[in-house]
Amino acid sequence: MIAVIDYGAGNLQSVVKAFHYIGCEVKVTADKEELKEASAAILPGVGAFGDSMRCLNQSGMVQPALDFIESGKPFLGICLGLHLLFEGSEEDPGISGLGVLKGQICRIPEKDQLKIPHIGWNSLNIRKPEGIFQNLEANPYVYFVHSYYLHAEDRDVVSATTEYGVEIDAAVQKGNLFATQFHPEKSGRTGLKMLKNFVSLIDRN
Repeated sequence: MIAVIDYGAGNLQSVVKAFHYIGCEVKVTADKEELKEASAAILPGVGAFGDSMRCLNQSGMVQPALDFIESGKPFLGICLGLHLLFEGSEEDPGISGLGVLKGQICRIPEKDQLKIPHIGWNSLNIRKPEGIFQNLEANPYVYFVHSYYLHAEDRDVVSATTEYGVEIDAAVQKGNLFATQFHPEKSGRTGLKMLKNFVSLIDRN
């Protein structure tokens, strides 16, 4: 069973529907014991960094999520779920993220008449054609909705980048931990392939 962590600030239904579409059992849960027993976990998210961290803390799911990542089982953060894995964000200075990975979440610069938030399809420069990016076409297009972006301190964890006025770290990978700035569940057949790749990692644990 794949657990979708419910902390009151996630785009849960689109994620659930995407996994159901590829034939996978998922369960939305805010129960730490259910999370512990899951074979993989998803941390989705929409909205503001600070509000989401407050919700995550109030839900009591911070330590269970950290323990799950430490367990070595596959873990996927999506959109704001990627942001929360890092140390902090310019969106809400002074509020700490989970700090699993080092880096900051920065505001997309307003230049070149680019619209903020960034909404739409962009191609990826895949740096690690493995994990969720295994057997994908070159430079696949995926769907983004965001005003803030990751700049990871450890460049070795960056698995894909894109360009939108600035180079954006669009995905990260470290061991069993994966996270994407874009929405694989809204990225058509390419995104569904990524989710299938994620599910395939379960069997390797």
